[in-house]
Amino acid sequence: MTDQPVAHRARPVGAAGSLVSEGSPPPTATSRGRTLAVGIVSSLAGKAVGLAAPLVVTPLTFGYLGPERYGLWMAVTSLTSMALFADFGLGNGLLTRLSRLRAEGDDRTAAREIGTAYALLACAALVLFAVLAGSVRLVDWPALFGVPAAGVAGDVRPVMLVCLGAFLLNLPLALVQRVQYAYQEVGRSNLWQAGGSLVSVALVFLAVRADLGPLPVIAAAVLAVPATNLVNTIHLFGRRYPRLRPRLDAVDLARAGGLLRLGVAFFAVSVLSSVALNLDAFLVGRVLGLAEAATYAVVLRLFALLALFVTLVNLPLWPANGEALARGDLDWVRRTTARMVCLSAAAVAVPATGLVFFGNDLLRLWLGDDGPARLPTGLFAALAVGSVLLACAAPLFMAQNSLGLLRPQLAGWSACLALSIPAKVYLANALGLTGVAVVASLAYAVTVLPAAVLGYRRVLIVVSAHPTDPLEVCRHA
Repeated sequence: MTDQPVAHRARPVGAAGSLVSEGSPPPTATSRGRTLAVGIVSSLAGKAVGLAAPLVVTPLTFGYLGPERYGLWMAVTSLTSMALFADFGLGNGLLTRLSRLRAEGDDRTAAREIGTAYALLACAALVLFAVLAGSVRLVDWPALFGVPAAGVAGDVRPVMLVCLGAFLLNLPLALVQRVQYAYQEVGRSNLWQAGGSLVSVALVFLAVRADLGPLPVIAAAVLAVPATNLVNTIHLFGRRYPRLRPRLDAVDLARAGGLLRLGVAFFAVSVLSSVALNLDAFLVGRVLGLAEAATYAVVLRLFALLALFVTLVNLPLWPANGEALARGDLDWVRRTTARMVCLSAAAVAVPATGLVFFGNDLLRLWLGDDGPARLPTGLFAALAVGSVLLACAAPLFMAQNSLGLLRPQLAGWSACLALSIPAKVYLANALGLTGVAVVASLAYAVTVLPAAVLGYRRVLIVVSAHPTDPLEVCRHA
């Protein structure tokens, strides 16, 4: 890919009736597959750096801040964790639309989509920051966080402004990652994200060594990521794709409505899937008590690593599918999706099987004598089956996401919640933790997995019927 996109004057119809950009020959299956492989490897490497960074920062910050200030920082940070959907799905919607526009070479429309998305999220961030600033004096935040007046109560409001302000600042800045993914620069995007984690470690180390005080140390940790995204944004739109640079005159209210509608659909899928996958510990606590909930949560943490692996491996498939579908290359989508299903399932099945046989030993090694008593093998087996099912469905969902076809996912996750909640409560009383895990896997198998298969087939049918008209495809989807 060149540093600057080629100007396109026409979009002639190519093979299979797909739209092909003049001056930009369609990528071969080999080049598209190579880009996908680079994206997968860089995603795993970038996440490894991202997971390692807190391991380095934690002893530095805990020792410097002390238990009370560190606990306050973590409590405030937990609020940002609960607000991960604050972009209302606009990032995912932009990724879906840009992937198709990039394949068609329509830089003018892409610039409008980008400018509109940045304007929407910038406005949302400003409004939310105004609410935050107003609440600083109106709400008794020290009491809300349980901070004693004699402790670090005076630090609560500044820490909130710094942490939540950094989170809101990053809302529009994080869009650069979606633009890079859509333009098949997954490797670059992951390098920038890993760089942000390394910058955070370096800034915290320097702030501690210089003894700048608690608030500057926290600011160094939380502002590194938005600062890195800002530099990435300036580089991307200033050097690589100046034609796509966000501008006020590119904001399009009509496109804002379409982007919001698609974003809300992604938002709904994210909320439903998140609730369905994370509600179990709460239900266990209500039915079996907090001690059992703690045990179940610890076991889920082991399998959460497998779910993270599935996401990292399959996310680069999203924009690759969007580009291939826009060009009518259904053979590549079919072939690659089948391979990714096999790859994801095999890669998850091996460690999941290991957890079935050695999960108790791993928990004992990890938690020592404070860990739970020996747990039934059936619990690990049920969660292992669920992990493999999740791995099988992920590539199928990537094809649907690339087209913005979300109704099957909405139906699948809604049915999963409706079926699983009463069944989990019933079997929790009858079989304990194993019953909850069995219901989780079975409910996924009979609701979400069929939705993944049917939605994937729908993508192929719709694109086959309307290969030259993306708008028509979206209407039928």
